Amino acid sequence: MSDWNGATVMVTGAASGIGLALSIAMVKRGADVWMTDVNGPGVQQAAEALGPKARWAKLDVRDTLAMREVIERIARDRERLDYLFNNAGIGVGGEAHELSVPHYDRILDVNVRGVVNGVAAAYPIMVRQRSGHIVNTASMAGLTPAPLLVPYAMTKHAVVGLSTSLRLEARNFGVRVSALCPSAIDTPILDADNPGDLPKLPWRPDIRRFLTKLCGPPYPPTRLAAEALRGVERDQALIVVPRIARVIALLYRFAPGLVSFGTGFTLRQTLNERPEGV
Repeated sequence: MSDWNGATVMVTGAASGIGLALSIAMVKRGADVWMTDVNGPGVQQAAEALGPKARWAKLDVRDTLAMREVIERIARDRERLDYLFNNAGIGVGGEAHELSVPHYDRILDVNVRGVVNGVAAAYPIMVRQRSGHIVNTASMAGLTPAPLLVPYAMTKHAVVGLSTSLRLEARNFGVRVSALCPSAIDTPILDADNPGDLPKLPWRPDIRRFLTKLCGPPYPPTRLAAEALRGVERDQALIVVPRIARVIALLYRFAPGLVSFGTGFTLRQTLNERPEGV
């Protein structure tokens, strides 16, 4: 589908950031968007602000049964599901030698299992209807090295692998699959600490400053949403946004040593900012 008018869409992680920007852009294009988020009041407020084309539901993407119930209810009520944007995600950062298994477990549960839960619920519906498009939010960190964000990069590489592999199977049923791979986007995740119930780290770098040095100033979510939807309309396998991200991804593919050198240089600069004795 390239005509959004009347399309049935579900977006996870839609209370803020990329998910909210995508929801706004699709509502403006005439789509009927179901916005979901673990932040119930936040997603309710966001959906109500968008008017009758937007609906909302509180959803923890880690909950397999809840994900299935929401997706099946949407498909049943609308008699189809045209798009699923598996967008919900969290960040976990810090020096890897100071991270513990709970840090990895949490981000795996949200960033990988959350996507798997969405795919497992929506893909069979799309196969039966012989149409649909699944868009999984990955990251530039799923295409290139991301030191100080090792758990995050691990999950985003997994999302890219899931998406590109499923895409080849899905085309046999008229279903499309894409991975959205943005560089740093100006959203709350850039400034958020690790989840508060995880073991506290002695030091966590300024992720916003680190990523700005790597790939330039964070990109506005509204511009990302517009470019992402163009990529969806073109059925791109990897939607890499913005242009600087495409350049870096291409460089890493053909000259990985060059990108690794630059990333390593920025890493050393950032590590030098760590206060002594911390």
